[in-house]
Amino acid sequence: MLLPVALLLLGALTAVVAPRLLARADWPEREPVVALWAWQCVVAGVLMCCALSMTLSAAAAWQAVRGHVFAPAPHDVVEAYALGAGGSWAPATAVALALGAVWTAAMLTREISRARTRRRKRRSELLLRAPLLPGEEPGADRLVVLEGERPDAWWLPGAAPQLVITTAALRRLKGRQLDAVLAHEQGHAQARHDWLLHCSGALATGFPQVPVFAAFRGEMHRLVELAADDVASRRFGRLTIALALVELNEDRGVFGPCPTPHAHVPQRVHRLLSARPRLTAGRRLRLTAAAALVPVIPLLVTFVPGLRALG
Repeated sequence: MLLPVALLLLGALTAVVAPRLLARADWPEREPVVALWAWQCVVAGVLMCCALSMTLSAAAAWQAVRGHVFAPAPHDVVEAYALGAGGSWAPATAVALALGAVWTAAMLTREISRARTRRRKRRSELLLRAPLLPGEEPGADRLVVLEGERPDAWWLPGAAPQLVITTAALRRLKGRQLDAVLAHEQGHAQARHDWLLHCSGALATGFPQVPVFAAFRGEMHRLVELAADDVASRRFGRLTIALALVELNEDRGVFGPCPTPHAHVPQRVHRLLSARPRLTAGRRLRLTAAAALVPVIPLLVTFVPGLRALG
């Protein structure tokens, strides 16, 4: 039975080719939301190949699994998959892929748990720096102003999300720049970008030797910022959000010659000021549809033997 092997090869091919195609394309910076969708489809396609290969390998290795997977299928369909010819490699493949699935779930659970711990810690620190007034309930205000000499603003996700901004940022941001920063952070919250970062971080941490997962995490961190920039620029203009980014990050040395943890900020500012036009609606639709095919192809490959038997 070669289908599980073919699925693994398809997953490996997708993991190698798709990131290179996305890296060479010039449209992700112009359409970060479509690029986010494309990357999710690529990773979903790779995981789909592994899951289907695991299922078919387990069905070939153990009769009990085969009975559950192919319970409603006609006899000709079961014969078309040649499950009896799995050989000694089928149990090992099924067990290895199942352990990978369990490890992935464990890494995602750990990532979410750590994120919740960090969130609780930041909320505790927030209460210390900005204590509640008498009669005020926790989480009642979506905007919290902190006394601070460093201009900064961030969104604190959770059941009661809050936008935190320092007094230094309020002094630096002029006119509609503050509104643009608020719109940027709200764009993160509305699109639930934190979940994308959790999933990509879990895969990259759990499988550090797999390049596609490391690239997935890096692109998620970059593209979510570009997408939030676009949300703010559509409401308040590209120049406004670009100037706001400069005001918030000027004192951090990000615009100097030495690399910093915020080295992506100058690239974001340059992108906003260059004002490259968006893709046409037709091309955005074609790219979205093409990306959606990536996780569908493994399903089609899996169903080919059964469909031929029925045909």
